[in-house]
Amino acid sequence: MEPEAPLINFRLDPRVGVPPYRQLVDQVRQAVSLGLLRAGDRLPSVREVVTQITINPNTVHRAYRDLEFEGMVEGRPGLGTFVIASASSPVSSEDRTLLLDELRDWVARARQAGVDPEGITALLSAAVAEDSAAR
Repeated sequence: MEPEAPLINFRLDPRVGVPPYRQLVDQVRQAVSLGLLRAGDRLPSVREVVTQITINPNTVHRAYRDLEFEGMVEGRPGLGTFVIASASSPVSSEDRTLLLDELRDWVARARQAGVDPEGITALLSAAVAEDSAAR
């Protein structure tokens, strides 16, 4: 029986100043916290990640080791690396889909207004910081 296709596609941004292994770890954490990855879901194999984003295999191994140490994933010999921790997200999948659609529309409007990706990230971070400060 062939394992299921992985549910996450990694991406790296060399401009953010965050080490590549940390970007992978953060992307898995985010996917779990949003409920996009759940317990039992398989992460891409090291080979799949290396092919997808052209990264050193040791970097992927390091990210997966960190995630294992945190208790978020476990390696199963011959099968792959699987999520073992699930976040209990207070946001329903319907609300999450709606919010993501709205955010995509907002990003498209920001890009049309001439805002680059770093500016979009800065605006989003500022909005989150303002919201946190207001609470």
